[in-house]
Amino acid sequence: MSVLRGVSLDVAPGEFVALLGSSGCGKTTLLRAISGFVPVARGAIRVGGRDITHLPPDRRDMAMVFQSYALWLHMTAAQNIAYGLRIRRWRRADIARRVDEILRMLKLEGLGDRPITRLSGGQSQRVALGRALAVNPQILLLDEPLSNLDARIREEVRHEIKAIQKSLGITAIHVTHHREETMIMADRIVILDAGRIAQVGSPEEVYNRPASPFVAAFMGAGNMIRLRVRASGDDLMIEPEPDNGPARIAVTHPARARLMPGPVTAYFRSEQAQLTAPDDVADDARDLVLKGRIVQAAYPGGFWRYGVDVGGQHFLVDDERRLEVGAPVGVRLPAHALHLYPDNGP
Repeated sequence: MSVLRGVSLDVAPGEFVALLGSSGCGKTTLLRAISGFVPVARGAIRVGGRDITHLPPDRRDMAMVFQSYALWLHMTAAQNIAYGLRIRRWRRADIARRVDEILRMLKLEGLGDRPITRLSGGQSQRVALGRALAVNPQILLLDEPLSNLDARIREEVRHEIKAIQKSLGITAIHVTHHREETMIMADRIVILDAGRIAQVGSPEEVYNRPASPFVAAFMGAGNMIRLRVRASGDDLMIEPEPDNGPARIAVTHPARARLMPGPVTAYFRSEQAQLTAPDDVADDARDLVLKGRIVQAAYPGGFWRYGVDVGGQHFLVDDERRLEVGAPVGVRLPAHALHLYPDNGP
C-alpha cells in the first residue's frame, strides 16, 4: 500500500477533481482514505467543516463506483440500483420512483428487469453509477470505473458521467491513470507521485505549464534534450551548439523566470515537432531547430513517421513528405512548446 505524505487538498462543492498518476503513486489510497476504507494515521478529512476522519464509510454521505462495478449478479439492473435505498429503508413506492428516474437519466429505460449477466459492459457500468447516484450522496467517488470498457464505449460513457455530474451539481473525485480521460472530465487535476502531490491545476494549466520534469513527462512531454540558456533582456536565449540552433524564449511563467544562465533540460511533445532543413532559423528566432538525421521511417497511413537521431538521442516526428533514411533534417520546435527546467545532470 502506498503511504501518503503531506497531502493537503481542498475540493469545492460541485467540482469534478481527478486524481492522476501511475500505479503505486497513492491515488487509490487517497480515494479509499476519503471513503473510509483506509484508516488515516495523521491529519484530518473534513466535509463541509465536519470532521469525518474516523467515521465508518456508511456514515460519510458518499457513494463509490468501483473498477469492478461490484454488482450483485443474481439481481436485475433495477434491483441493483435499489440496493442502497432498501438498506436505508425507503418505502417501496419511493424506491420504484427513484429507480425509474435513475434508469431514464442513464438511458437504461426498458432494461430494469434484465439480469446483470445479460447486460453489456457499458450498461453494467451505468447500473453501477446508478446505484451510487440513487442514494443522492454528497460526494461521488469514482475508482477507475471506465478501465474495463473498450475504447469506443469508454469515450461515450465518460462524456455521459461528466454531463450527469454537472447537471446534478454533485461533487466528484475520480481516480485514473488515463491522461486523456482526465483532461476531458476534470475541472481540476491532482497529479500524485510517490505519495505526494506533484501539481494541482486545471487541465490547461497542468498540460501547458507543468511544474516539474515529472509532470511534464507524465502529461506527454516525454522527449528530453539538454540545452544552454542565457539572459537576454526580458527573455532567455538558447545558445547555439552542435546539435541545435539559437532560439529566443519568452519568460511567460514562474518556472522559466527561476531559470539561471547555464545548462537546462527541455521537455517537449512529439506532436509539436516539425521536420525542416537542419540549418533553418526563424527570422525572430522564436523556434528552436535541432539538427539531426533520419534513421528510421515507417508509414502508418496518411503520413510518414520518422525516427530522427539528434546527438545520439532519437525522436519521433510525423511528416506528410516521403524522405530518405540517412537524410539530414532539422526538428523544429515552437518556443512555447518547450518546458525548461534546471539541468540536474545525468
